Amino acid sequence: MNINTNQIVPISEANQNFSHVAREADRLGSVIIFKGNKPKYKLINLEQNAEIEMTDDEKIDFVAARILKKYHKAFEELAK
Repeated sequence: MNINTNQIVPISEANQNFSHVAREADRLGSVIIFKGNKPKYKLINLEQNAEIEMTDDEKIDFVAARILKKYHKAFEELAK
């Protein structure tokens, strides 16, 4: 596994400041969380990097949630 050193985060930082680590995953696409000086976990931004295998129904739910989030105000107006 090749790891960009900019993506490495110690587990203590992930535990104490998860929002910062999540922003880094947003910025970089993913971060690798180290535990005991070894890569242990990978935090990915699913919107940028859909590495996880999903069923067709899960993909539809994911895309639907993204559309609802993006156009929430428009859907509220249409519901009036």
